[in-house]
Amino acid sequence: MAEGRHDFVIVIPVADRPRQLAACLESLAALLERHPYPGRVSVLIAEDSRAPDHVARHRALAEDFNARGIAAHHLGQAEQRALIETLPADLRARLSGVIGDPTRDLHHKGASITRNLACLWLARLPRDGARRLFWFVDSDQAFYANLQTATGEEQPRVIDYLHWLDRIFAERPVRLVTGKVVGDPPVSPAVMAGHFLDDVLAFLAELADLPPQAPCAFHGLAARPAGDAAYHDMADLFGFKPAAETWRHRCRLIGAHDHVACLADFAARVGRFLDGEHLTRRAFYQPDDPMASLRPARTVYTGNYVVDAMGLRWFIPFADLGLRMAGPTLGRILRAELGDTFVSANLPMLHGRAVEDLGQAEFRPGMVRGHDSVDLSGEYERQYFGDVMLFAVERLAEQGFPGAEPDAAAICRAVDASEARLRQLYGAKRGEISAKLSRLDAFFSDPRRWWHRDANLAGARQAMRRFLDDLRRNFGDDARAWQRIGSDAHREWRKAAIRQAIARYRDEREAWRVALEGA
Repeated sequence: MAEGRHDFVIVIPVADRPRQLAACLESLAALLERHPYPGRVSVLIAEDSRAPDHVARHRALAEDFNARGIAAHHLGQAEQRALIETLPADLRARLSGVIGDPTRDLHHKGASITRNLACLWLARLPRDGARRLFWFVDSDQAFYANLQTATGEEQPRVIDYLHWLDRIFAERPVRLVTGKVVGDPPVSPAVMAGHFLDDVLAFLAELADLPPQAPCAFHGLAARPAGDAAYHDMADLFGFKPAAETWRHRCRLIGAHDHVACLADFAARVGRFLDGEHLTRRAFYQPDDPMASLRPARTVYTGNYVVDAMGLRWFIPFADLGLRMAGPTLGRILRAELGDTFVSANLPMLHGRAVEDLGQAEFRPGMVRGHDSVDLSGEYERQYFGDVMLFAVERLAEQGFPGAEPDAAAICRAVDASEARLRQLYGAKRGEISAKLSRLDAFFSDPRRWWHRDANLAGARQAMRRFLDDLRRNFGDDARAWQRIGSDAHREWRKAAIRQAIARYRDEREAWRVALEGA
């Protein structure tokens, strides 16, 4: 180890994403070439794939990195099972909600359980006196950021991440540092559809009044700060000011082209929204001194956070529920327990939902892609009850949780109140989205619009129609996701699981401490 420097272990949980994992690792190699780091840097790939071919390709990527001189370990599912089985039976039972059940398949168990298993493996690394930092990232991210300019999006901006993170932990009394992501939003399409429909309708309305063959007017737009949660339909839930106006589409085509080409390109990409890609409200890196940027945090971006050895004590909570919002939920707990030693830093990573030439993500939990349709009901349901979990924990944290153990009645009140509030808000937003969909459909389908007179736009019209049909299927009056949420039996089942998870959290914390100390 270089004198005074931390070693880094970069942890990447991955499920059926060989191409995205390869791109992530290549960006890490480029970072280390651009900004050589004097300490040791290694990689842990934590496996959660279903397809044996993808597992083999992930393992091969680790072997390739080793051959290139960067230590990498592939934590496969057999090794994960063996790791769980090293624990005494009673401890395994107490931690089944944290690290899973070894009697079941260990694929698609979820990123939270996979991260927790990685923590258990990390705690067993040789204690050779090294000062280690553990950096958790996602496989659909890259080790660089983007910049917004007057003419478009510039990337990559390679940040000297390791240098800054080493300094932060060396010079400040911190336990967990979280960065953010730029590029595609870190949230589900389930909570972005309203704003996106506003932007699409505004784009088409402006386009309709422009000559089809005129030079494209959607360039040279003034740079605009993204702002926090500008893409989120319910940003006010998180204390952010809701976006008050639409965002203008920025054409990505280069060279001379007209509005026909602009619309064709937009239509070819619009369906990527269902993978979580946002065509108008992308986040951009705002350069700043990372040391000066440190602020007390309340949310962990689970695709970009760093802990020291002591920080491994905080596992991802309620992992077995398989819900979204695990990072914000952990963040509320950390804010209550760690105070100012839990901080955010201006060290974002670039987030890209879709593989460029595929036009979609390799794998997204809760999303089912059919031959000619996309079903987001699983992801939508995980988002809704993830919000219930988050705001129930936030209510309880205001009452002293997790330091003070709430009784069953207090937990029940927190979960029920949070779910009732969210059902009302989600229901109102669903009604707004349905109305916006009808307006957009009517406007786009109007035969008087010039795009219906151009034979070259047949493919674009088909792509827009497929997009509108998918949105109606997922957000309309008969949406399958809302039928599940509206089911009394399903709702009570989910709420009961959340209540039970909160009630056992303190015991899991104690069991986790014993498991780590036994490493």
